[in-house]
Amino acid sequence: MRRYELDKILATMLASTEGISDLNFSVGRPLQVEAYGKLKKVDMPPLRGNLTSVQMEKLMMAIVGENERLLSDLIQKGSCDCSYSLPDETRFRVNIFRQRGNYAMVLRKLQSKIPSISDLGLPPIFNKMTDTKTGLILLTGATGSGKTTTLAAILNEINAKNEFHIITLEDPIEFVHPHKMGTFNQRELGQDFDTFPNGLRAALRQAPKVILVGEMRDRETVEIALSAAETGHLVMSTLHTIDAGQTINRIVGMFEQSEEVQIRARLAETLRFVVSQRLAPKVGGGRVLLAEIMGENLRTKECIIYGESDVRSYYEIIEASSSFGWSSFDQWILNRYEEGVITEETAILYASKKNRVTRTIDGYKATKLAALPSGLSMKKESQH
Repeated sequence: MRRYELDKILATMLASTEGISDLNFSVGRPLQVEAYGKLKKVDMPPLRGNLTSVQMEKLMMAIVGENERLLSDLIQKGSCDCSYSLPDETRFRVNIFRQRGNYAMVLRKLQSKIPSISDLGLPPIFNKMTDTKTGLILLTGATGSGKTTTLAAILNEINAKNEFHIITLEDPIEFVHPHKMGTFNQRELGQDFDTFPNGLRAALRQAPKVILVGEMRDRETVEIALSAAETGHLVMSTLHTIDAGQTINRIVGMFEQSEEVQIRARLAETLRFVVSQRLAPKVGGGRVLLAEIMGENLRTKECIIYGESDVRSYYEIIEASSSFGWSSFDQWILNRYEEGVITEETAILYASKKNRVTRTIDGYKATKLAALPSGLSMKKESQH
């Protein structure tokens, strides 16, 4: 398959419906798009019906071509990542992988417009993050939870108001940032550097103030990132963890038990914010952001150093610090429920402490019921 043929297929899939986030190609299934979190079939010539393994291989090779790194990753690791662009400048993050003897492929549609903090409706504490000069800011959550989008908004704000050198190490580059007040250099894994540790080491010799590391994948990357944060850089990165507690434990778990005390002490001194994200179904269609936000204070430092226990937990510390703009998932969820943005079922499904959220919602209902005009209840009683 030639590239222009693939471009036509991708463009047709994108035009099939609104709210598309991903294009899905799987053997034994028709062409599919994911819109607002649900897969929808796309029927179009010449790929009507279920994809065959031969068709899938042609689609895959139209993207991979003769790229030795991607072919090597596919053979040795079973998957590869790259970016792909259409002539109209629509860009995708591509993951190709093997499954049950066949190839499959998912293309994540990337946003062309760099969002602002206000565009995303993020609370004021995110503006405070853009004023952070040193240390570590971590965005966590499952794939597709909007981590990259939030980081792009934070970096966009830093770029707009500081004469800083900003370097990003990405796999692949998702948002293309222009130079503003800052000087913005973006490097892509496989094209501009070979591994995150090597790219990060090189970045420290390139005089940046801000470094974005696409993902904390291994101990070596974490170690260099911590060193950078300790030596006057602002380092931002992502992890696939669900909340602040799991994030700390994941990082500590990358090191030997004999190193635990030291790594906890270093984290306590460098960690500035942990933002964990989930995307939930929104009333009326679409999805809404749910987030947990933890900053730094003496209590979080103590919890990082000594670990959680019966007398201290990140959840309790976060909720007690809500006046500073911090928020637990449950606080955020209950606010969205009160605003009518999410349903009761969604609120309970995505809650960290489901029993607590259920009790609080029951309390809301009871309060509303008690606030009904007394005449309504009198009228109802008189009918019996």
